[in-house]
Amino acid sequence: MLISLISSELMVLYLPENLFYNSTAPGIVLFLNKAKAKERERRVLLVNASQIFAKGDPKNFIPDEGIQRIAETLTCWKEEEKLSRIIDHAELKKNDYNISPSRYIHTSDAETYRPIAEIVEELNAIELEAREADEALRSILRQLGVGG
Repeated sequence: MLISLISSELMVLYLPENLFYNSTAPGIVLFLNKAKAKERERRVLLVNASQIFAKGDPKNFIPDEGIQRIAETLTCWKEEEKLSRIIDHAELKKNDYNISPSRYIHTSDAETYRPIAEIVEELNAIELEAREADEALRSILRQLGVGG
């Protein structure tokens, strides 16, 4: 079934959580077009709009400028960092035909990791500094006749 779907022009829109009254789950909308343009053959447009929302009471909503941004991305079939990506069928096949935009488009900033040896070295330096500060404070307190 999915293979026949992707022979049509396929766009997948992943919506934010808590938009709908019947569910807090994020929504997914599939757009199909059998009259696919030649340059779009064997490709799929994925849009991860999960971060385009405003908090509402009781439900979140997509502001007008967010709707405009999503609509422009879909109609112009364009890639935008942290929002949309065009993938080809080979990549789709490699990922077991998973069409979830969150698999291909990461919306958060990449975390940086430091080597453990560097962290341990920094921790040792901080502990030494703390011991020196404690000793200086004890010395001052002894001079003032407070403490032993």
